[in-house]
Amino acid sequence: MDRQVSLKELLFSETATRLGINNEPTDQILFNLQTLIYEVIEPIVNHFGDIKITSGYRSKELCKAIGSSERSQHTLGIAVDCEVLGVPNKELADWVVNHLEFDQCILEFWKPEEANSGWVHISYNKAGNRKMYLRAFKANGRTVYEVL
Repeated sequence: MDRQVSLKELLFSETATRLGINNEPTDQILFNLQTLIYEVIEPIVNHFGDIKITSGYRSKELCKAIGSSERSQHTLGIAVDCEVLGVPNKELADWVVNHLEFDQCILEFWKPEEANSGWVHISYNKAGNRKMYLRAFKANGRTVYEVL
């Protein structure tokens, strides 16, 4: 593995810092994040050599501040939004679907004509993974999810 991914990367939020939002996880959430690192993030790093984490754990207050759902998997510490620089996001998502256990793999706001558009949301639920492969996009001002 080229590098170790730290919990700090999954906990950092520029928005939380700027707005003074408490983004401290519980012990259970820390356990979930460590599981996410082991089951999802480390295999991606081992295969592709690196990962760019754009969002990890988000408290409900932080989700609200950024316009995300307070029911987001990020609030439980079981999801990561990421990219691998130099790798098309569809390629990353397809690799996850074909090689890892996961709950949801969502190709978010990716456009076929722009390989690096959007990002990939990946979740892992120790209680049971649904293996849902989805694409999220905007239609008529709303986010729509389609099964891939």
